[in-house]
Amino acid sequence: MSECENDPAVFSSDTLPSDLRFMATLANGYLGTRIYSDVIHMNGVYNGEGGNCCRADIPSTVNVRLTVPDESTAKKTYTLNTRTGTFYTTKETKDFLVTQQIFAHRSHVHLMVLTIYVERMAISKKPFTVEIKSLFDPHSQNIDFMRGQDFMEAMYIHGETLIPEVKGAARQSVHMISMPLPESLTLLPNEQSGSWQFLTAVADTEEQVKECFVEGQILVQSDQLYSSHVSAWAALWSESCISLRGCSKLNQALRGCLYYLFSALPPDKSTDFQYIGLSPGGLSNGGNGEAYFGHIFWDQEIWLYPVVLAFYPRLASILLKNRIRTLPAAKSIAAQQGYLGAKYPWESAVTGYEVCNEDIYGLEEIHINSDISFAFQQYFNLTQDLEFFRKEGGWDVVCSIAEFWSSRVTWNPSEMCYDIKGEMPPDEYQSDVTNSTFTAVGAKYSLQFATEMASHLQIEVPSEWMEIAKKIKVPFDPEKQYHPEFDGYKPGDVVKQADVVLLGYPLMYPMSPQLRKNDLVMYEAVTDPDGPAMTWNMFAIGWLELKDSTRAQQHLNKCFNNIQEPFKVWSENADGSGAVNFLTGMGGFLQTILFGFTGFRITKNCLLFDPIIPEDIDELQITGINYLGNVLLFQLAKEQATVVLTQCYEVQDMALEVVLRDSGEIFVLDKDQPVSFRMGPGKIQTRCHTDSSELSTKYYLGNELCFLL
Repeated sequence: MSECENDPAVFSSDTLPSDLRFMATLANGYLGTRIYSDVIHMNGVYNGEGGNCCRADIPSTVNVRLTVPDESTAKKTYTLNTRTGTFYTTKETKDFLVTQQIFAHRSHVHLMVLTIYVERMAISKKPFTVEIKSLFDPHSQNIDFMRGQDFMEAMYIHGETLIPEVKGAARQSVHMISMPLPESLTLLPNEQSGSWQFLTAVADTEEQVKECFVEGQILVQSDQLYSSHVSAWAALWSESCISLRGCSKLNQALRGCLYYLFSALPPDKSTDFQYIGLSPGGLSNGGNGEAYFGHIFWDQEIWLYPVVLAFYPRLASILLKNRIRTLPAAKSIAAQQGYLGAKYPWESAVTGYEVCNEDIYGLEEIHINSDISFAFQQYFNLTQDLEFFRKEGGWDVVCSIAEFWSSRVTWNPSEMCYDIKGEMPPDEYQSDVTNSTFTAVGAKYSLQFATEMASHLQIEVPSEWMEIAKKIKVPFDPEKQYHPEFDGYKPGDVVKQADVVLLGYPLMYPMSPQLRKNDLVMYEAVTDPDGPAMTWNMFAIGWLELKDSTRAQQHLNKCFNNIQEPFKVWSENADGSGAVNFLTGMGGFLQTILFGFTGFRITKNCLLFDPIIPEDIDELQITGINYLGNVLLFQLAKEQATVVLTQCYEVQDMALEVVLRDSGEIFVLDKDQPVSFRMGPGKIQTRCHTDSSELSTKYYLGNELCFLL
């Protein structure tokens, strides 16, 4: 059971964090828990109406403490192995090694497992007894659990949430079967070692929980329970990973971020449950009063979705499908507020109705609509999956959001433009502003994308959508040459978090390098240093665009203040306050590497790249980037870049090539054949797009003048 001390994927310590909120978490997209927490959370199970809605607490069966003889002298070690998605607590004496292992099964997602191992470390004929203290209590403040008839000698409890999210709706059901824990376990004198597995199954019906428990028992009997879990994690890491040589601190931080994000997602295979989405604290948090109650925000689309999309387009589509599923609720909200189309809630849970406990955010933070539309746009650009829009409801969302913006704008005859009034920008220190720059650009994109998608689908839409898009006011100060955050913004006013700087990335709004720099300098000086974790990553990406790796590194370094040791759990704020296991901050951090160091930009016709590798990194490797059904591996060193097509989409029109911007060189990508070239800007495109006449055409993307390849 020993772990490699130098393995960057293993986080180990002989002490626990003083604040147990920063304990490691285990999850699989369906179940999640924090180590030594007394609750488990289940995907999509909430209790409470409206603003009182939170993840429902399910009593944890794996919150167990072990006591061994000579406890005070035992060497204790606590380990999170991100390679296998497993947490270990070990206690070692001169005679015995006791290991407590916990995992949420990666592929059999209804299963949570506790295993206890005892091993003799010296020749001894004495029995050895481990005492077990379980804090399991078959009750919940959110669910009316009752005891059912035991199943296969295991405890069966079931119940319904107390209060539905929407008045009159059905309450949600939870069913749990768990093997009983004895008060102690004994290794007999003639035994060298022993192991005991305790299985818990959770589902939303009696039939399913019993079926899953039986499946788990079969895996136990065939000794495949843990090995199948490890194999599932191994497959995930082989398919998608970011690793680097030269900076172990950054490498470990990346591994932690990827682990916590991936563990919050379901397996990338067909699932037997309806996945609700990514909330800022993941599945392990979100109970009453913590981690935004487990609600789903713009954090999903802007801060987490880009990483999911790059590695797992199918999982990205599942996130979008949840927005499709909740479209009727969004339409109802728009109608209630007097607008056309759909108005998505600022905070959502299962039903898609607003569950924010403060009205101002739901009424004014309307950029959530364009954030969602932009996610659909990025999905289409990366996959060209037109059927998703034609048959699976994608078009309905895109169209409804465009309808909303067309009714939400107000004509300003004095400036001959359309205003968006009474809104809150991403900078939540402001409210009731006119023409938030970020919101305006997002609304413009929403209308343009809806018109473009209508053309693909041969659907007629109002011509005024494009007219509105052209004339939506995007505030700009011609004297100071920067984008004010909104009409009337005064330079020097403090900003809560990344706002205008999001125009360059992820929105790729056209601007010159100097204008991009001016925005960065302006808002760098006034952004609250105590703001949320993800902010500094957007400044880092901006400076990387401008090839200023020194300033980018300064912002990236700030993020390490939010990483709480020893298990690399992020806090929302650097002082440890706010949400914990803060996936939003992790998502921003991952984007700095995935889109900042590489310069990846997903555009309508190609995947752009323009790498810059900081001095303290020798090599960056990114495994599993998806583009048009193909899968790519990138290796970036100081002077050389290498691209390998590891999986190819068997459609001739989707065959890929690399085109370098400066030289115009073209490299055909054949499966498993590395292509290397000098570091510099370029793009990956389908071979059918090659046209020598295109190489002399120029266009603006983001902040710099590039060749349209």
